[in-house]
Amino acid sequence: MSVRYCGRQFSDQEMEAIRALIEINPEVRRAGLSRLVCEKFDWRSPNGKLKDMSCRVAMLRMQDDGLIQLPPPRNGNNNGKPYRRRTTQVEPNNQDLITTIAAMEDLRLELVSDRSQSHQWNEYIDRYHYLGYQPLPGAQLRYIAKANDQVLACLGFGAAAWKTAPRDNFIGWTYQQRKDNLHLIVNNARFLICPWVYCPNLASKLLSMASRRLADDWQHRYNYRPVLVETFVEKRFQGTCYKAANWQLLGYTQGRGKLEAQHKAVLPIKSVWVYPIAKKFRNSLCK
Repeated sequence: MSVRYCGRQFSDQEMEAIRALIEINPEVRRAGLSRLVCEKFDWRSPNGKLKDMSCRVAMLRMQDDGLIQLPPPRNGNNNGKPYRRRTTQVEPNNQDLITTIAAMEDLRLELVSDRSQSHQWNEYIDRYHYLGYQPLPGAQLRYIAKANDQVLACLGFGAAAWKTAPRDNFIGWTYQQRKDNLHLIVNNARFLICPWVYCPNLASKLLSMASRRLADDWQHRYNYRPVLVETFVEKRFQGTCYKAANWQLLGYTQGRGKLEAQHKAVLPIKSVWVYPIAKKFRNSLCK
């Protein structure tokens, strides 16, 4: 018998090996244990780096399921706690910004690359996005859209969903091909236009700008190129900006969520959209 966590199967023997690593390394904290597990099983991302963040999430879920017992977190565990950072830098503007794309001479996307930008992006998302802030899983890129030194929007891209029927049917890949190549899909997990910004077609313009540079930025940071972008939009929204940016609507989720085991709809139904960022994306995904 085996169990699956974070896209990887763990056999009974591997679970015993994880328990043994925890037992013989009582002084090693959670981050160190995840690296030890990755090294033992040679669990690596396509760029050759250890998948220690995915492993850490997997081990937390193993503990939740009663399969292992991890040492207590050194500085407390912030999982599930609200993002409490609040600064004047991210306060809502007192005056709405009403403009047009043509009036924005220096509209640009800045790649989040330092701690200050990271905190700023997190705070914007937590304060003004209806889903709030949660850490993006796995490999990720975040952008802040600006014009005239004003923040207009935030976009975040992270790991793709493990499976969703509309996307998988669209690609036409097998289980093994999905397991091998899922990293070549990235998920637009967050997209926020600041609520005081009113600019026709800004959302679709930013999606197009991000789509053109995403593969190059991903290659620079992670040493491989994604070929397809996906996103999930709650059914109560129309996904108009994705349609305007030439994304393709594939269908709808069943609302079960990736960890729901009773086949019940426990989450909002979402529309599934994709956008190829490589011409022969199926060739890469169906290797």
